[in-house]
Amino acid sequence: MIRKVLLSIASAFLALQSYKILLVIPALETDSWGLLLFIAWIINLLITGIFAFLVFAHPAQKLLPSSYYTIRHPIRLKKFYDLLQVDLFRKVLLATLWKSQEQRKKYFNGQRNGIATLEEQSMKSEFGHVVPFVILCLLSTYLLLIGKTRLGTLTLLINIIGNLYPVLLQRYHRMRILAISKMKNEY
Repeated sequence: MIRKVLLSIASAFLALQSYKILLVIPALETDSWGLLLFIAWIINLLITGIFAFLVFAHPAQKLLPSSYYTIRHPIRLKKFYDLLQVDLFRKVLLATLWKSQEQRKKYFNGQRNGIATLEEQSMKSEFGHVVPFVILCLLSTYLLLIGKTRLGTLTLLINIIGNLYPVLLQRYHRMRILAISKMKNEY
């Protein structure tokens, strides 16, 4: 219970900080690529963090209909996965952020009974990235419209790497889980 409250407070705090930073952006005057990159990264971090904390605290993934999580076009998903080299992204994650075996076991314990947990965790992770992806795409468009072209472009690029790639990765995981489940049911 305390964990849920703390994570909810953290999510609200990040929402407030996001709001504050968005208020000052229209008046921002800088040509420094480094500063713009830092601001774009902070914007992505704050907005993605809102939903990451939210999904850790509550079953927020249930806000989207279950039909959203269904993989309707697995061949198309595989083509996008390959075209965007999401597997390279996955390998980088496994070599850095997901290096710990303990952390991986929270998602999947390696046993047959862990498949349901893996599927649920993939939905949580996807929700924690797909909602910020949409919000940040809209924000990037707004930034472009108000003449903050470099900031809008950098925000979008970071968003693609930080949110679109994880969404595609989670959808690909569920596609593979479905294939395993079908094989299991055939035997």
